[in-house]
Amino acid sequence: MSGYLRSKSHLQRASLLVLTLVFSFLFNNVTSAQDGKALFQTNCASCHNPIKDATGPALQGKSKEVPSKEWLYNWVHNSAAVIASGDKYANDLYNKWNKTAMTAFPNLTTQEIDAIIKYVDEYKAPGGPTTDGQKTSEPEKDNTWLYTIATLVLALLVFILARVNKTLNKVANDKEGLETKKEVPLLRSKLFIAIAGILILSFAGYWIVNGSINMGRQENYMPKQPVFYSHKVHAGINQINCLYCHAGAEKSRQAMIPSANVCMNCHKQINEYTGTEKLITYEGKEVNGTEEIHKLYAYAGWDPVKKEYKRDAAGKIQSSPIEWVKIHNLPDHVYFNHSQHVAVGKVQCQSCHGPIQEMDEVHQFAPLSMGWCVNCHRQTEVQFKDNNYYNIFQKYHDEIKEGKRTGVTEAELGGTECQKCHY
Repeated sequence: MSGYLRSKSHLQRASLLVLTLVFSFLFNNVTSAQDGKALFQTNCASCHNPIKDATGPALQGKSKEVPSKEWLYNWVHNSAAVIASGDKYANDLYNKWNKTAMTAFPNLTTQEIDAIIKYVDEYKAPGGPTTDGQKTSEPEKDNTWLYTIATLVLALLVFILARVNKTLNKVANDKEGLETKKEVPLLRSKLFIAIAGILILSFAGYWIVNGSINMGRQENYMPKQPVFYSHKVHAGINQINCLYCHAGAEKSRQAMIPSANVCMNCHKQINEYTGTEKLITYEGKEVNGTEEIHKLYAYAGWDPVKKEYKRDAAGKIQSSPIEWVKIHNLPDHVYFNHSQHVAVGKVQCQSCHGPIQEMDEVHQFAPLSMGWCVNCHRQTEVQFKDNNYYNIFQKYHDEIKEGKRTGVTEAELGGTECQKCHY
């Protein structure tokens, strides 16, 4: 009987070991996939797209083209140093992309870089319409339900094993002539109550904390606007500088939404849409560009036939403001200054707004969370060269000249201090 009990004990231990390994495998996979996507969106998405060229090259499959994995780690950590070392592949890449410097990410670990590579290589384009009305490939599948079902199955298996264990104990005790303790109902079991309590508190805490953290965030928010305005046509195809319409971004805290008069500077002459690119809404509907231009005329009070503004009896132009729906909102207790980033920091619009030049309809690209901003300040090197604002930091200038450092992050200039954003 003792041998039988030892075998049973070994079986139980083996079962628990298998369950532990399976749980570890499942949750490690989930974490890796989630981390890769989050890391890509936080660090890479402002310049890169997994499957098409943007400010930088499309990244899917690129990890197999570089000289080695170690080379890739070094490139991500400090591309400028790799270029300065005379590496041929690095210099060819640098020259191919118009000598556009890549931001250094010294804080990314090799595991995090691997997670980004895994996400990029497995990425599939969302199944939205393309400009020619065709559907792209299916969106990435969310395996949450699969993992949930697997977890429930494993939990059921644990329960069954526990019942089998009790039955075997009872059989063993009966054969030994030992008294079996009266079984406590499951719902009254102290162990069950303790586990249930811990699970309830854990899930409730997780739900409350995440709900609080995400309160007010609007990532991917894309409201319907009164006029269909395509940044892809204006900023992308026609290469209109962002600052032409959003002049405040370089001079003030607010980027400013242009008035209809700014639009009319061009659209007094351009009264119909003749572009080859089809204008497609997120829902896949084609938009008549000429009709949208005439909506602008109605707001501006412009008569396209007479080519003059409509006026009332008092000579006042009969216009009304375009009631654009604000997309990017920050909490009232957060201070953000566009000019500080655009004029002083030389930060590109795409760093926060994503590939705006590719958007027909603008959506909030980044989470704009505190963590997202702090990570950017920790990893982004400010532009010291030919920037009078940073002349006072003589020590850093000297260290760069002496080769002791390649750049200075915003965090080193106090960019992570609370008072920077919360007065």
